[in-house]
Formats: sequence, structure tokens, C-alpha cells
Amino acid sequence: MFTRVVEVTTKSGKARDVCNTIRDKALPILRNQTGFVDEFTLVSTNDPNRVLAISFWKTREEAQQYHNQQFQNITSLIRNQLERDPQVETYDVDTSTTHKISAGKAA
Repeated sequence: MFTRVVEVTTKSGKARDVCNTIRDKALPILRNQTGFVDEFTLVSTNDPNRVLAISFWKTREEAQQYHNQQFQNITSLIRNQLERDPQVETYDVDTSTTHKISAGKAA
């Protein structure tokens, strides 16, 4: 399993609007992507303008395909509410109790 962590800094007071847009408009797009597994959207308790969107994918290749085909479309939905462009990092998932992954292998 593979994950993408997208960090955004919203304009002041816009984090909730960004989360709503992700839930209402981006999530339906994500659900239609090959290999998409799950999405967590988190708002920082230390910096209320910082939002992390963590998506889980079956493979790195499927996540990359999404990035190439849809990421800019999704970013355009929230761009006017952001202070700067989203920052993207990618990770291999080593362990997850939710997705039943242990030591990098599906359980």
C-alpha cells in the first residue's frame, strides 16, 4: 500500500471550507480512481490554517496515475482558499491496523 500526504496552508479561517470542498467535491473524484483505498483529512490543532489530506492507494503506480490525471483538477477546487501551493510527499505504508497491514505486507 502507498500513501500521499498533501499539506496545505489555507488563508485565515478557510480550513473548514477547504475540508468541506475536499469531502463534497474531491472525494467523489478520488473514489472513481483506480487503486484508491481511503482518505483522511486532518486540521492541525496547533495551526488551524494547516490541513493534511492523506490518501491511501493500492500501488505507487495508481497513485502516480491519479497525480498525473486529476491532482491539478482537485487543487483548482481549493486554490483560491490557499496561501501557497500544496506540498506533496509520498510514503510506502509499513503498518496499519485499519487496513490490516503489518510490516509492509497485507495481512
